[in-house]
Amino acid sequence: MKRLNWGMIGGGKGSQIGPAHRIAAGLDGHFAFVAGALDADAAAGRAFAQELGVAADRAYGDWREMLEGERGRADKIDLVTVATPNATHYEISKAFLEAGINVLCEKPMTVTEAEAEDLVLTARKAGRICAVNYGYTGYALVRHMRAMVARGDIGKVRLVVAEFAHGHHANAADADNPRVRWRYDPAQAGVSAQFADCGIHALHMASFVTGQEVARLSSDFASCLPSRVLEDDAMVNFRMDGGAVGRLWTSSVAIGRQHGLTIQVFGETGGLRWAQEQPNQLYYMPLGQRLQVIERGEGNLSPEADRASRVTVGHAEGMPLAFGNIYRDLAESLLAAAEGRKPDPAVTLFPTAEDGLRSISAIHAAVASAKSEGAWVDARPALFR
Repeated sequence: MKRLNWGMIGGGKGSQIGPAHRIAAGLDGHFAFVAGALDADAAAGRAFAQELGVAADRAYGDWREMLEGERGRADKIDLVTVATPNATHYEISKAFLEAGINVLCEKPMTVTEAEAEDLVLTARKAGRICAVNYGYTGYALVRHMRAMVARGDIGKVRLVVAEFAHGHHANAADADNPRVRWRYDPAQAGVSAQFADCGIHALHMASFVTGQEVARLSSDFASCLPSRVLEDDAMVNFRMDGGAVGRLWTSSVAIGRQHGLTIQVFGETGGLRWAQEQPNQLYYMPLGQRLQVIERGEGNLSPEADRASRVTVGHAEGMPLAFGNIYRDLAESLLAAAEGRKPDPAVTLFPTAEDGLRSISAIHAAVASAKSEGAWVDARPALFR
């Protein structure tokens, strides 16, 4: 397989997400890390990029310099990952799409619905991929869960319960930590903090697994640390377009919770449960039978699970491997497009700008609902109504 050129914006030294992206992008050898603007401090960004093996002339001081440097090259990057604060996602992603460069943007894709809709339309006009990193959908057993629901193993879905709760922002003394502070600053994070940061992972996964989209929602937001302008805890009830009822809790002040991404799906003839902290097991309860534990890597799973499983059964599966499945999907889709053929549906499971738009609409709907004491609000983007 031809090797693709990859670049990254953000994700510098000390970043929480940068290392996971770099491991994931290099996992299968499909991408070569050739360009980067990795830090808001130009000198630090250039130095760190070169430390990681990027040539000096492609270790850029900022994203604008990177855009100008790459767009004129015969060997320009095929894909750029945008891993910067939320408020910068739109401008950067739009500029690279218009330059003919495919984008993988961290979530939330933008701050406003108008920006998100524009990215959808920009990507379509440019004929380029704009993907969004809901990376947990890359886990093998999440994809198997999706396959089981699609083939009717649990019957029609009645109820989805999703959580993404942790306690890592519970310490009031840590409020000025720059890695924490920006997440609750409307100028950098937008209208929502915890729901936009973590809750939409759980909400997107509910749609990914069930094949249904969120139609309406009702929410309650709380700032458990009074100094915070934006919420650090949220409860969201939602109804999906296929008839399923949804419940979602997300929190950053749940002391004792570490990661806390969990999804349960209950249908007419069975139930499923998966937790990111124990990603090797999927719990399946058929109606009237005994509980079954499905192990990642065992025989006779779905093709989606087999393709996404990276290590032998019984060994730990980690988040960079899940992200790696997103990057592999992107690589195979980009190469198929370059060769003028349609990619296999199995490699087009990566979340798209359309998914990102649905999330942004849901964020704004949840904020509006919380301000209206839990009133039910239409969560669909205007583009899809």
